[in-house]
Amino acid sequence: MRVLIQLRPSPDLVAAVADPGRRATTADVADGLPGVALDTAFTPVAVPRPLPATGGDPLSLNQPLTFSLAADDASVLVRGEIADDELSTRLALLPTLRPDVVGVFADPVIESNLTCGGDAPVGDWHDVERLMNVAALNAAGLDGQGVALAVLDTGINAAHVARALGRGVTLDAERSWNPSGVSGRPGEFEVDHGTMCAFDALIGAPQASLIDIPVLLSPRPGGSALDGLLSDAVAAFAHLRTVLDAQPADSRSLVVSNSWGSFSPAWDFPPGHPGNYSDNAAHPFNLIVAALDGAGADILFAAGNCGRECKDGRCAYPDRPIGGANSHPRVLSIGGVDVNNERVGYSSQGPGRLTTRKPDVCAYTHFSGSKAFGDDAPDSGTSAACPVAAGLVAAIRTQWPASRLSPSQLRSLLRRTAEDRSDVGFDFDYGFGVVSTAAIVAALQRRAKSVA
Repeated sequence: MRVLIQLRPSPDLVAAVADPGRRATTADVADGLPGVALDTAFTPVAVPRPLPATGGDPLSLNQPLTFSLAADDASVLVRGEIADDELSTRLALLPTLRPDVVGVFADPVIESNLTCGGDAPVGDWHDVERLMNVAALNAAGLDGQGVALAVLDTGINAAHVARALGRGVTLDAERSWNPSGVSGRPGEFEVDHGTMCAFDALIGAPQASLIDIPVLLSPRPGGSALDGLLSDAVAAFAHLRTVLDAQPADSRSLVVSNSWGSFSPAWDFPPGHPGNYSDNAAHPFNLIVAALDGAGADILFAAGNCGRECKDGRCAYPDRPIGGANSHPRVLSIGGVDVNNERVGYSSQGPGRLTTRKPDVCAYTHFSGSKAFGDDAPDSGTSAACPVAAGLVAAIRTQWPASRLSPSQLRSLLRRTAEDRSDVGFDFDYGFGVVSTAAIVAALQRRAKSVA
């Protein structure tokens, strides 16, 4: 089984891992872990320590927290593999043989959230543009100019996106990043799922700067062309933390779009196991997600395509398919509706595993747009809905950086202003409703007046 191993080495080594200007190797940090085949190609990642307010419970994640990467607080992750027939023995022995080992966690396969079924597109991307009132957003200066929008997926083909949109595309090659073993230049990957996601994000934020992170191209034994490992998402988020920290504090903005998830419990430890990912807020990736949010990033995840009416054939959870970071309390979990505001049958329903009230909101999908999969194929799945919503968030960030409106405050506004699609407020089909550009912009205008 592939695993992530969390260690607490010497403060000097922790500092070397946490500092982007230095480089510590797996051998430096974890040489000699018995029974573990370490992946030396994986660069160790620093995990921030959650710190409660003075007097808070040091063991609880359900309270206001700050996250520290100080050498005396942070820990370090490395990646490796333990033979399945030795797994239980090694898990018991490792902390005894190496006291610096503080945890062993699942490193599940992650896959793109495309869609099931072959239904024709419902409307096109100009309908989405109209429904999201993009013309009014742009007229108000909310077009994503200067906002970093990271697409974690299969890589972007910027030339295809530009042709499909009929306009130029800004790609930030300098701040883009490849996992170990992934070759290719930013913006020059094969036209695929990531290209669709980039196109859909730019519908609402045409001037945003795309950061290309092909996390789903990570090679692994037996893997396909559209899956990767959670450990590479861990490393990608660590890179994004350096991107965010390099920005001026008063204008900080980073939107992170994730149209992927883990479909099967077969790749995970069972719920209740300390190494579990799907239901465990203390899994290192879930901690890193919380820390990036706390630093000022807006993080969006697709809710997934395991809806009861038309679930993807890969869906292996018997219930509650929105798990792990896709159900994290500090992300926006995005369901899907068509341009008629009707939920698409594959959009996953809650409750979520980390947070009950998921999805948060719905955005548009199953429309003719990028043509990444052919002229007649729709941009579909919650894979399309997530970047559509990310584009709206990036447009808002043009004038509302994190210093002016925190990610938590923006999430609350998006939920509160969503167009309710039920008679009960929140429901597990639509969340709080369909994103409403007019309502969120009106709420921001009221907020601006109240603090003027």
